[in-house]
Amino acid sequence: MKAFVFDVYGTLFDVYALKEACDKYFPGKGTQMSQIWRQKQIEYAQLRQLMGRYEPFLRITEEAFHYAVAACGETWCEEAQQHVMKAYVEVAPFEEVQEVLTALSAHSLAVFSNGSHDMLDALLHHAELTPFLDHVISVDEIQTYKPTMASYAHAHQTVQVPKEDIIFVSSNGWDVSGAKNYGFTTAWINRGKQPREELGLPPDYMFRNLRGLVEINTSSRK
Repeated sequence: MKAFVFDVYGTLFDVYALKEACDKYFPGKGTQMSQIWRQKQIEYAQLRQLMGRYEPFLRITEEAFHYAVAACGETWCEEAQQHVMKAYVEVAPFEEVQEVLTALSAHSLAVFSNGSHDMLDALLHHAELTPFLDHVISVDEIQTYKPTMASYAHAHQTVQVPKEDIIFVSSNGWDVSGAKNYGFTTAWINRGKQPREELGLPPDYMFRNLRGLVEINTSSRK
């Protein structure tokens, strides 16, 4: 393999850790709110793609937050939104991320996300991950969300490595299915022991965390 392409939210960064930011303004509801927020964030991106009503991911994230607050029986305010959105670009990466990126540094490394650059660039800079990456790729560059074929084709064209030499890495089952449908070799980071998606597109690899990628790298050299 010559390149690893990583999803960002949920794969490199624990977005559910945002429950603490939610709890500050909505005590006792942080866990529920962060889960609904993430679910609606993904859902709204996919619905807007289907409807042909593209909005940048920052806007979708705000809209999903508004829904999550209402679903928890609360009312959002500008101060609360600013607080949680700031937390979104300061959320910590999973503890093994730098270790794994260092181990894979002989390869081309990229991130590919539904997130727009105004979110991604700040997040990666804050986590000190930017120096590890050869490419930071956003669907916003073509205004077409994952899991469309066009979105993965854009990532492929940006990395400029033959498709068969790329491993696409995500913790999101739907994202893994989309990448597999495009033709990438896929690695599913199944931290939560979730069942795989029943779409006829099983992942090529499945690991509990990113350290499994080092095993692929080691075995491919033998």
